[in-house]
Amino acid sequence: MRGRPGGRTALAAVTLACALALAGCGGSESGSPAAGAGLSVDAAYIPQPVSDSMAAGFLTITNEGDAADELTSVTSGAGEVTVHETVGGTMKRVDRLKVPAHGRLVFKSGGNHLMFEKLKHRPKQGQSVAVELHFAHADPVTVELPVKAATYQPADGHAGRSEDSGH
Repeated sequence: MRGRPGGRTALAAVTLACALALAGCGGSESGSPAAGAGLSVDAAYIPQPVSDSMAAGFLTITNEGDAADELTSVTSGAGEVTVHETVGGTMKRVDRLKVPAHGRLVFKSGGNHLMFEKLKHRPKQGQSVAVELHFAHADPVTVELPVKAATYQPADGHAGRSEDSGH
């Protein structure tokens, strides 16, 4: 008994579609969606550190999905990375930050930020530092943070957007 006509063609098309979908599930770069989730990252940067051992990092995580997620940790070959939030002018280390459904988690100067400690080398303007963002539900996302001038102010209006962070 033979399969129906076109069965192999349909199977080949489905196989190709699956392969293409899986090919897009690798590490995400800035502005790219995270695998299997509605997460994307943009506006990532590090001001050139003035210290040999510490630096700060900033970015925006956008969640286009219907379910909230949480940033649970950040890792980097550049050194130890911790997540900090600033509430009422006081900075404190946190274990996780919520990425609301259809919302954003904003890391900006004077607010939530990544803290790099025990840097293996001091990054210089023009270089970039890779970080891997780990989430409670979504796959990890790798992001390159370009090193900007120490006085760099993003033109995308990071300031005043902390209400998007769910805090």
